[in-house]
Amino acid sequence: MIKITLPDGSVKEFEANVTPMDVAKSISEGLARNVISASFNDTTVETTTPLTTDGSLVLYTWNDKEGKRAFWHSTSHVLAQALQEMYPGVKLTIGPAIENGFYYDVDFGDKSISEKDFKAVEDRVLAIAREKHEFKMRSSTKADALAFYKNENNPYKVELIENLEDGTITFCDHATFTDLCRGGHIPNTGIIKAMKVMSVAGAYWRGDEKNKQLTRVYGISFPKQKDLTEYLELLEEAKRRDHRKLGKELELFAFSQKVGQGLPLWLPKGAALRERLEQFLKKAQKKAGYEQVVSPHIGSKELYVTSGHYAKYGADSFQPISTPAEGEEFMLKPMNCPHHCEIYNVRPWSYKDLPKRYAEFGTVYRYEQSGELHGLTRVRGFTQDDAHIFCTPDQLDSEFKKVIDLVLYVFGSLGFENFTAQISLRDQENREKYIGSDENWEKAENAIISAAKEKGLNTVVEYGEAAFYGPKLDFMVKDALGRQWQLGTIQVDYNLPERFDLTYKGSDNELHRPVMIHRAPFGSMERFIAILLEHTAGNFPIWLMPEQAIILSLSEKYENYAKKVLELLENHEIRALIDNRNETIGRKIRDAEGQKYPFMLIVGEEEERNGTISVRRHGQEGKGNVTVTIEEFAGMVSEEISKTLKTFDA
Repeated sequence: MIKITLPDGSVKEFEANVTPMDVAKSISEGLARNVISASFNDTTVETTTPLTTDGSLVLYTWNDKEGKRAFWHSTSHVLAQALQEMYPGVKLTIGPAIENGFYYDVDFGDKSISEKDFKAVEDRVLAIAREKHEFKMRSSTKADALAFYKNENNPYKVELIENLEDGTITFCDHATFTDLCRGGHIPNTGIIKAMKVMSVAGAYWRGDEKNKQLTRVYGISFPKQKDLTEYLELLEEAKRRDHRKLGKELELFAFSQKVGQGLPLWLPKGAALRERLEQFLKKAQKKAGYEQVVSPHIGSKELYVTSGHYAKYGADSFQPISTPAEGEEFMLKPMNCPHHCEIYNVRPWSYKDLPKRYAEFGTVYRYEQSGELHGLTRVRGFTQDDAHIFCTPDQLDSEFKKVIDLVLYVFGSLGFENFTAQISLRDQENREKYIGSDENWEKAENAIISAAKEKGLNTVVEYGEAAFYGPKLDFMVKDALGRQWQLGTIQVDYNLPERFDLTYKGSDNELHRPVMIHRAPFGSMERFIAILLEHTAGNFPIWLMPEQAIILSLSEKYENYAKKVLELLENHEIRALIDNRNETIGRKIRDAEGQKYPFMLIVGEEEERNGTISVRRHGQEGKGNVTVTIEEFAGMVSEEISKTLKTFDA
């Protein structure tokens, strides 16, 4: 008999060689119908894998991330079979699951695949799926595996196998198809009910441009046709909300090849939006005891050697800038933290002076590969809402929790209500990519876990996601379309204070190391605005809008009254402008809708006579206008701002 521990902590006894599916059936037939994957002792297994020792078992359904991964990986096998049947002689390489769906990289030789072929491929995949073939894993010797693919004339699989150890090689078979595979499949192909080929793209073998370019076929699949339909509708909505499209339409930002890839240009409206976000956070930070600092856009190479950033990222960064002085090199600033360490080091500190909280909207530069650049979400120059807190170990817990409060205030005021706090810890196996002692890492990790628990955050733990100098609390936010983004981060760091020899004099009159907290609620202004644009579809909270109202006069006769209305609105600190173009009121309204002004204030003869405005709300076509005084309108705006802009209590 063996003991199986389930996620709820309960322990069940089974005869050896029981399978995960057997365990699921012992719990309930309903669960067994929905289980599509499993892991045993943190290792992915098939639902048919015999379990021979005591251990912990997790059963996954479609609703779990791991379940989707198994589902999509399994579909990639079926796609590979379909492509092999439809394009005889193609050479298959790899086909992993990705965040949304899967891909398979294929060497099509002198053949090709294009959008006109997608429907036929989809039909063949679904035809294979309906035959309900079981996925079966089997082991192979290295010699047999090499012989198989040499016979298939597939140099890609041969190369993969040559880098594997004998005794670790497995294949997955279904129907007449076999593929080199580590495992992680659904029980059978029949579970796949809907599948779509999304696109094709070029991809170099192993990501090396010196190698042959393959064709990457992207796809996605679902257990119900309804799920695919909803997903495609979501994609269409995502296209409508694409921040690159909205940024152009709303005249917020632009890019120029002459300026350089990944270097955004902020237009007046976008600059006003950024400025408002900065002032919003600066006001809260001032309440919370932060002091603003400013550091240069470049720093001596030696600064980043000391911090460890050069050793970790130097080869992939903008290269050092040589000066006329021999041996003198500077770098574009990739991080603000080393500069803030040196600001701290300007004078000696006592424990009575701490904590010191330094904040800066600091612009940094990182050389992202051109293929990875994407609008504002992946750029080469960006501004972080960075701050670094230097505190005593005794102050760490309270300071960390105060930062959590600040992050929650930011999210609440900007409409991000659905989020998970990810506790990002070191890789449990590979410790070489981190700096610092195990003792300091354990203290830092425990501090984060404790603070998150005390604040009652909904948390998940991810190993291997820590920064190289310390663990993090990353806030994973879901937007209006259900997509997950990492927004906001808090990091505990015992290592940079060591590397920069930061000290303070304790109550014992001895020198001690401060603990350093890195934090950025926005992350970067560029990425945050991109995500906010897509989350709100450009309908920002009214307190943030560059212009909160636009005044539309029915004709030239009422322009003077429109100017008077504008002046009165400015007295109430309402941001507005006048559309005095010689256009019809219908055209002006359509254009104002497109620009997403929250309020359209229409003025004509009746409004001028009565000293009122006719208010039309954005997106409420057909609901009629409301005629009010300027004071009443100011009250409407004030009430809406108070509903969305939260109060921050430091």
